[in-house]
Amino acid sequence: DSYTIENSEGMSYREFTNLFLPYSPTDSVELKLRHYLKIDQDDIMWGKLLELNLFDSKKIIPIKNASPAQMLQKVLEDSWTMAHDDKDMIVMYHKFGYKLNGEKQQLDANMVVIGENHTHTAMAKTVGLPVAIATLLILNKKIATPGVQIPISKEVYGPILKELATFGVVFKEYHVPYLGYNPDSVAG
Repeated sequence: DSYTIENSEGMSYREFTNLFLPYSPTDSVELKLRHYLKIDQDDIMWGKLLELNLFDSKKIIPIKNASPAQMLQKVLEDSWTMAHDDKDMIVMYHKFGYKLNGEKQQLDANMVVIGENHTHTAMAKTVGLPVAIATLLILNKKIATPGVQIPISKEVYGPILKELATFGVVFKEYHVPYLGYNPDSVAG
C-alpha cells in the first residue's frame, strides 16, 4: 500500500486494469487479461470480471496518488456496494464425520442469516456481533481468562453462542447417516 500511482486521479477503470498487463500494440485489454488469467470468453469467471466494469473507459478513479489497492477498492465498491433496500445473505454448511464407540457418525450443521438492509447486514451480524458480545463479556468479567483467546473454551464460546441465538445467528444440527468424506466415492 506504500506504492502510489502519480496520475491515478482521472484514470479510467480500463486504464487501471491495463496497468498490470503486458504491452501489446494489437491486443485489447480484454484479450490480454483473458490470456493472462487463462480463461475463455465463455467462462463464467469472465462474466464476473465484466460485471466489475474493469474495461469501462468512462468510469474514472477520483483518488489522487492512489495505491493500486485503493484503486481496486474503488472499482469493487462501485460494483459491490449494496443499495439502500438490498439484503445480503450468509449461508454456511458444515459436515462433521467422527467415530463414537468405534462407530462412524456424521453431523451436518447449517446456518442461514439474512440481512435487514445495506446497514444491518448478515455480514455485520456474523462478524461484528461475536466480537461485540465477547467485548461486553470481558468488560463485565464473565470471561475472565487473560490474554488473547480463541473460542474453543466453553467459557468463551458458550455465552457468545447463546447471545448470538437471540439475534437469529444459530446453526441447525442434524445427525445423518455417515457418508464419508466424499459420498460419491466407493471407498467412503
